[in-house]
Amino acid sequence: MKTQRRYDIDWIRVIAIGLLLIYHIAILFQPWALFIGFIKNDDSISWLWTPMTMLNVWRIPLLFYVSGMGLYFAMRKRNWKQLLLERTKRIFIPFVFGFLAITPIHVWLFQKFYNLPLTHYPGSAHLWFLGNIFAYVIILSPLFFYLKKHENGRFKKILSKFMSFALAPLTVALFYMAELVLVKPQLFELYAQTWHGFFLGLLAFLFGFLFVYSGRSFWQTVSKWKWLYLIIASVLFALRLTNGETDLMYYLKAVEFNGWILAVFGIGFQYLNKPSARLQYLSQAAYPVYIIHMFVLFGAAVIILPLALHPVWKFIAITLITFSVCMVLYEFIIRRISFLRPLFGLKWNWKLSKQNKASNYTGIARSTTAQQPHE
Repeated sequence: MKTQRRYDIDWIRVIAIGLLLIYHIAILFQPWALFIGFIKNDDSISWLWTPMTMLNVWRIPLLFYVSGMGLYFAMRKRNWKQLLLERTKRIFIPFVFGFLAITPIHVWLFQKFYNLPLTHYPGSAHLWFLGNIFAYVIILSPLFFYLKKHENGRFKKILSKFMSFALAPLTVALFYMAELVLVKPQLFELYAQTWHGFFLGLLAFLFGFLFVYSGRSFWQTVSKWKWLYLIIASVLFALRLTNGETDLMYYLKAVEFNGWILAVFGIGFQYLNKPSARLQYLSQAAYPVYIIHMFVLFGAAVIILPLALHPVWKFIAITLITFSVCMVLYEFIIRRISFLRPLFGLKWNWKLSKQNKASNYTGIARSTTAQQPHE
């Protein structure tokens, strides 16, 4: 079944991963960096915490929403066997490879920076997100294929009608509030390798799918009311900054982060839903860059943090190095070496593989020809 590509969702995914990289770099300059396994600069940048605390409540949920939306589009042209095979190749294989071979690199750099015993320490680290996504695919696929089978049924008609109301998409916050009541996380923002992160991600993945499944009414609603969602989120964030982490503000984070995300979807739908060569390239690069960025970031930190520079200059330098080196590694190694591509979530490029073989044969032939006069 042929489907129209949603370029705005691609852009949102690229931007979200870019923000994730910047957030991780900013952690180096926070006093609590060591507590979550990050290298820490001696001098903090206190003002960074304001944008970080705003971003922190919605940066990870946004990726889960986008992942659920992506699964909807993937299901349009696949049965359940094809879908599980495709997600195994795209998510589970990179997760296992990253667990064994990628995350130990940045752990080793951490150990080296602090003169700790150097050991190979496999772990999910930042790739916990991939493990969660694969679990959600397994858990929710039966429901999703049932909904796909009844795409013209009563449930979709009711959902589509409901999503046409201005505040209807925001009502999903009630489910996140219920999750907070049941799980009782110490901090809302503790997503990584926690039950809170697992269930919050499960909800976001589910609702991301349902938002797209509901049809055009959802996108028309978020496009029309995007500024309302942005105002609601901004007001709640301002109250959180001024009143601190009260019990009320703790639960209202569920409304706040959905407000930010719905505003992003509305703005993206109106302004970013158009193809471009830049998007095509960045959309392919985003996933591999996400996988490798931590060891590149830590490598830059090992070099830059000991220098006698102002913390802001260190932050800028590490940011430039991280993005530049990640893109160089993607462009000249990951993208071009055929057997590496599947390990980073890219499709096996048979054309590239054949070109490499042809190049090798040509090289052997030339080498043989060159050697003949000397034999």
